[in-house]
Amino acid sequence: MRTTLLSAALLGLIASSAASQTTRRPMTTDDGLDMINVGGALMSPDGEWVFYSESRLDWDENKRESTYFMVPAAGGEAFRFIGKEGGSAFQFSPDGLFLSFRRTVDSTQQLFLMRTNGGEAVQLTKHEASVESYRWSHDSRRIFFVADEARDEDEEKEHKNGNDAIFVDEGPNGQRESQWRNLWVFDIAEEKEHRITEEDFRIGSFDVSPNGRRIAYTARRENLRNQQYLGEIFLLDLDDSTTTQLTTNRAPETGVLWAPDGIHLAYRAVSDAEWEQNQSKLWIMNVDTREHRMLSGRFEGGISRAVWTPDGRHILFNGRRRTNSNLFRLEVESGDIEQLTDVTGTMNIAAFSEDRTKMVYSFHDFDTPPDLYVSSTNAPEPTRITSANPSVETDFLLAGGEVITWRSADGLEIEGVLMLPDGYEPGTRLPLLLHVHGGPAGAFTNSFRSSYHVWAGLGYAQLLPNVRGSSGYGDGFLQGNFHDIGGGDYQDLLTGVDHVIEAGYADPDQTGIRGWSYGGILGGWTITQTGRFKGASLGAMVSDWTSEYAPGFNHDVRLWYLGGTPWENSEAWREMSPLTHVANVTTPTLLMHGINDRTDTEPQSMMFFTAIRDQGKIARYIKFPREPHGFREPRHQRIRDVEEIRWIQKHVRGIEWTPWVRPKAEEKPPVISSR
Repeated sequence: MRTTLLSAALLGLIASSAASQTTRRPMTTDDGLDMINVGGALMSPDGEWVFYSESRLDWDENKRESTYFMVPAAGGEAFRFIGKEGGSAFQFSPDGLFLSFRRTVDSTQQLFLMRTNGGEAVQLTKHEASVESYRWSHDSRRIFFVADEARDEDEEKEHKNGNDAIFVDEGPNGQRESQWRNLWVFDIAEEKEHRITEEDFRIGSFDVSPNGRRIAYTARRENLRNQQYLGEIFLLDLDDSTTTQLTTNRAPETGVLWAPDGIHLAYRAVSDAEWEQNQSKLWIMNVDTREHRMLSGRFEGGISRAVWTPDGRHILFNGRRRTNSNLFRLEVESGDIEQLTDVTGTMNIAAFSEDRTKMVYSFHDFDTPPDLYVSSTNAPEPTRITSANPSVETDFLLAGGEVITWRSADGLEIEGVLMLPDGYEPGTRLPLLLHVHGGPAGAFTNSFRSSYHVWAGLGYAQLLPNVRGSSGYGDGFLQGNFHDIGGGDYQDLLTGVDHVIEAGYADPDQTGIRGWSYGGILGGWTITQTGRFKGASLGAMVSDWTSEYAPGFNHDVRLWYLGGTPWENSEAWREMSPLTHVANVTTPTLLMHGINDRTDTEPQSMMFFTAIRDQGKIARYIKFPREPHGFREPRHQRIRDVEEIRWIQKHVRGIEWTPWVRPKAEEKPPVISSR
C-alpha cells in the first residue's frame, strides 16, 4: 500500500505560507545554526509512546545541548522526561517498564535505569571502564554490554605518569591507543555484573538470542585501520561458555540480528567471500549448520534499520533508492521485496513497536525540515508529533529542488538535483554553484539542508550531481569509478554543468565549485583539469595519494579506486593526485581542514595550498583546531560557512560580500518541546 506520507498539518503549513509570501526573507547561516534538530526517537514496545531528543544551539557555550521528551504516539502534549544531566544510547526494556541509558560518572560511561511511569534515574553499573554498546535480554532481566579492558591500579597510575607510548598495530592498538573489548552481563535483580568473554577481541555488533542462551557478535583479533575485512561472526553459548566462529572470509559483516526462532541470524555484508565495493546486502544463516544465503539480492539500494517481524517470515527495512528513502518488506523464504511506502523525500525510520505494526520516523525533503511522525507499517497514515522549526516553513524564502538527468561524455545517464531560488523566473541565467558530494560512495538525496537555501537566498542556482560511484543506483553504478578517480566522475560533473547552462539556468561566466572530503578531492582534481570555474572551496581534501597511504583511511583507494599500493602502482597513485597537476590551477581556491581529521589528514590541504601560493596564484587556507572530519563546534561551523560564501561571492561574482552580524544571545527561555 502506497501513500505520500505528508500529513494534513504539513499541508496546512504550506497553504498558510503562501498567504505570507511577502513577509518572507532569505535564510542566513545563523538561521541554519539556530534550527532545532529532532532525533534519537524510540517507540515503546506497545507502540503507545515515543521518546525523542531535541538539540538546540547554545552559542555562549559553543555547543549544542540536547533535551529529552516523551509524547503519546497518537499525538498530544510532549513532556520533558530526562533532567539536565541527560544521557545517551537510550533503550526501552522489552517489557516497556524501564528506559535505560548511559551517563558519565567519574570519566566513564555507566548504565542508568529509570521507570517509564516516572521517577529518578538509578545508576546500575559501576564498571571499571566505560560501558559501550549494550542489549537487553528478551525477558528484561539482564543487560549485556561491551566494555574495554580496564587497566589495573598500578598500570593506570603508570599510564597517567607518562607510560603511554603507542606500539602501533600491536595487540589491541591501531594507529591510536586501544584496549581489547569483551562482553559482560548485568543482572537487574541481583545488581551484579559478571564477565562472559575473555578473549583478545575487538567486539563490534552483537545480539542476544530470544531465549537469552546464545550471543552472536562480530569481532576482530587485531585493530589495523584498513583491515575491517578481518572481522568475523562468532557464536557464544552461555550454557557451556564455548565460542564458535561462524564465518571465515575476507568480507566484513555487521548488524547481527537473531530471528524469532533462535536458530537463524540475519546480518549485513557486501559479500560472503571478498571485500567488494557493493551496496550492503542482507544475509541469513542457520547458526547450527552455518548454511547461509543472500536475502536482499533483488534490492538495488542502501539498506538500514532492519528488523524481523514476530512470525519470522519477513524483515522490514529502511531502503534508499536513488534520491528517496522508504519502508520495504522482504519475504525471507522467497526473497521477494515489497515497497510499503512511496515517499518523495527522505523517510528515516527510527524505531518500530514490538509487534512491528507501528513505526516512528523522520521525514524531510528539499524544502521541508525534518520532523517526527508515527504511522502504521501496513497502512501508513502518519501522525505528525513534532514541529521543530515552524519559522523555516513560514518565514524564509526556500529554494525549490528538482531531480534532473543528463548524459555524460560516454553516454552514461547521470542524475542530480537542481536547486533554484524562490520565485525563479524561467530563462533567467543565474550564477551557478556546483556541489560535489563526499564518499566517493555518498549521494545527494531529497533531503533538507539549510546551506542550500542560504546559497539560494544569495541568488545562486545549484547543481548537486550523483556522479558514477554514488550509492543508491545499484552495484554497477557504484563501481563506475573503479581505477578511474578523476575520469568518468569528472566528466559527469562537467556535462552536468553544460546541461544546466544549455537549459538556460546558469551563467557560464559565473560558476563556482565546492566540496568536502571526496568532494574536496574531486573538486581539487577538477580545478587542475579546467579553468572554467571562477572560484573553488575545497574542504578536507586529499591532494597526494602516496603521502596519505598510511596516515589516512584508504582501504577503498587501495582496493578499488586506484588499486594496489604506491610501490606496486606508483604511476596511478601519482598521476591521479591533484598535487601532481597543481601547476595547471588558475582558479582562486579556498582550502579548509580540521586539524584532528583522521579520515583525510590535515597536511593534504597544506600541501595543495602551499603549491598554489608558491606559484604566485590566489589561495587561502583556514585550519580549524580540534575539529575532526566533520566539524562539531558551532563557531567553527559558522566561520567555515561564512568564509566559503565570502570567497565564492568575491571570485565568482566580483562581490565584496559583508557577512551577517549574528544577533546577540538573549536570556535563555525555559526548554519546551517543539510539539
